[in-house]
Amino acid sequence: MPDPSNEGVLIAGAGPSGMVAAMALAKAGIPVTVFEAESELPADLRASTFHPATLDLLDTLDGTTDELIGQGLIARTWQYRDRVAGPIVTWDLGLLAGDTAHPYRLQAEQWRLTRILAARLARFPHARLLFRHEVLGVAQDANSATLKVKTSEGERHFRGRWAIGAEGAASPVRRSLNIAYAGITIPELYLTLSTTFDFAAHLAGLTYVNYIADPSEWLVLLRVSGNWRCLFPTRDGESREEALSEESVQRRLNAVVPSAQPYDVTHRTLYHVHERVAERYRAGRVLLIGDAAHINNPLGGMGMNGGIHDAFNLAEKLVRVWRGAADESLLDRYERQRRKIAIDFVQANALRNRESLRETDPALRAKRHDELRRTAADPKQARAFLLRSSMIQALREAEGMA
Repeated sequence: MPDPSNEGVLIAGAGPSGMVAAMALAKAGIPVTVFEAESELPADLRASTFHPATLDLLDTLDGTTDELIGQGLIARTWQYRDRVAGPIVTWDLGLLAGDTAHPYRLQAEQWRLTRILAARLARFPHARLLFRHEVLGVAQDANSATLKVKTSEGERHFRGRWAIGAEGAASPVRRSLNIAYAGITIPELYLTLSTTFDFAAHLAGLTYVNYIADPSEWLVLLRVSGNWRCLFPTRDGESREEALSEESVQRRLNAVVPSAQPYDVTHRTLYHVHERVAERYRAGRVLLIGDAAHINNPLGGMGMNGGIHDAFNLAEKLVRVWRGAADESLLDRYERQRRKIAIDFVQANALRNRESLRETDPALRAKRHDELRRTAADPKQARAFLLRSSMIQALREAEGMA
């Protein structure tokens, strides 16, 4: 039987987008319940970069940005490098000082944000975060949405006025609504390694965020608290076992910087990468945000950030509808704004970044590098580039859409 005790907003998934939506709604006085399948907040290590636009939005959640900054590393500069030639361009986000209160990237694992928000959410008597509650699907009628949830006590149904699917790319909420999730799966797997080895002591001019082009094996080097994170593509025909093997891991890392001692690898993950966008973000009283709505490769750090932007956009509109200040059709605008940004901005930029890093034609590589140098040398062009890569331009474009 449905649980009649909750008439608020139900949120499937306690990742960054789900927790941001919950906090924004709870702060506005709206009852929220977040359902998380795991027994605690997932310590997901994939996303670790917060863009200026995202930090500005998180500032509206009562000091969340300041607390996150206290746990992370401020990266005012970031680099595009060539594996052989070294630095090609060092981008200075200080150029955006007039456009954002945070003219830098923040290097902090996404689990730090969800834990900060969970602690803050617990202060609201009208907010709940339920662990070991796995959402299986959703049903709805004209006035409510009901989540089917698997718990330790068996299957239960929870009813609310609205439901939000924020439980990842495999989203049972989206699937139960038969919403298509069209796109592609990138052929190679991505291997992420964390190590205590200090690359900055061996690679001249290394910044906290580095995209390193190479026709044979490009990579990304990111600094987070206590570790460097390295992202590599796997080779054609390379098995999962081979990619994760100690021999393969050590070979890849030694190809970046030779080490007399074995690398201390604290974490390793291998995963498929997809470029997909849901056909709809709204179906009646059910809405999708984050990876449930769109997913892309991590090059540029726009996936988690885009999902957080979804959450703020939707929460602002849902608050207005809840309070009777706007018609429910306002939620269709959420879909128009955020779906277009996912396709035309986030996905397009992520794919372009991948192609640039893996370019094999020497002439095209040299041309690309020369274009980047010219852009960086012109303050006006550099600022325009940084407005796009920091996602400030994406927020501005979404706000201007009808």
